[in-house]
Amino acid sequence: MSITAAMVKELRETSGAGMMDCKAALKETDGDMEAAIDWLRTKGLSKAAKKAGRVAADGLVSVAAAGKKAAVVEVNSETDFVARNEGFQKLVRDIASVALEVEGDVEALAAAGYPGSSKSVDEEIKEAVATIGENMTLRRFAKLEVSEGVVSSYVHNATVEGMGKIGVLVALESAGDAEKLNALGRQIAMHVAATNPMSLNVEELDPAAVERERAVFVEQARESGKPDNIIEKMVEGRLRKFYEEVTLVKQSFVINPDLTVEGAVEEAAKEIGSPIKLVGFTRFALGEGIEKEETDFAAEVAAAAGN
Repeated sequence: MSITAAMVKELRETSGAGMMDCKAALKETDGDMEAAIDWLRTKGLSKAAKKAGRVAADGLVSVAAAGKKAAVVEVNSETDFVARNEGFQKLVRDIASVALEVEGDVEALAAAGYPGSSKSVDEEIKEAVATIGENMTLRRFAKLEVSEGVVSSYVHNATVEGMGKIGVLVALESAGDAEKLNALGRQIAMHVAATNPMSLNVEELDPAAVERERAVFVEQARESGKPDNIIEKMVEGRLRKFYEEVTLVKQSFVINPDLTVEGAVEEAAKEIGSPIKLVGFTRFALGEGIEKEETDFAAEVAAAAGN
């Protein structure tokens, strides 16, 4: 497979490794980007824990909360200019409020009735496209609900109240004071926005992701030349550290790094006088994983000038 400059550039941005190392990694792995990242990590040339999603879409992430339940939606637009449009913001806010009452997937939300209108959410979006003149997409939504307790929400760097680039929901089950629970939930949501954990706990980690890390750790340990029984201990130790880095409950709490997140929940339970269970979380970052089309600005200007 031919290794292009664009592929080398992408791997450099993802891994932080040097250009020649990136080129060698891509050649060794026949252009497979994920395998190339693992190759670099095995050689100690990259510290990337996982490939970052490329943020390439504008629009807004919006949250709507109502005590024991909350929803988060992502609605994409082509430009940030539209994301600052009051009409678009109202559209996204209304869609988030509809999501609170919807059961099912994003198609169910698209088919749901839009507030104060005889149209569906999908029809309202199409009308907004015609009015504003830019393509828009209802990309995804999620909802969390508890029978007892709270679902807290947080928007990082909010453009307007309840909307911005990153939206987080955190569900806490407890019979304790709702106001105190919500304050804790919001702090944990701020933590999630900052650290982007892969899962709530070790049990919920994707087994494929764990095996991928294990394979990298095994190769790294083998390069040390140590015997198999020592290698096994080294790998298990590195996996434990990996779990601490990527699972929410094991991470150091950003609000108080002396505690893990689960430790902070236990401390809060003592204060409230009631057990608290961290049930789950959802984190949406605007445009994550959407491929961006690369454009040559100089070529565009030349074309516009008729050259």
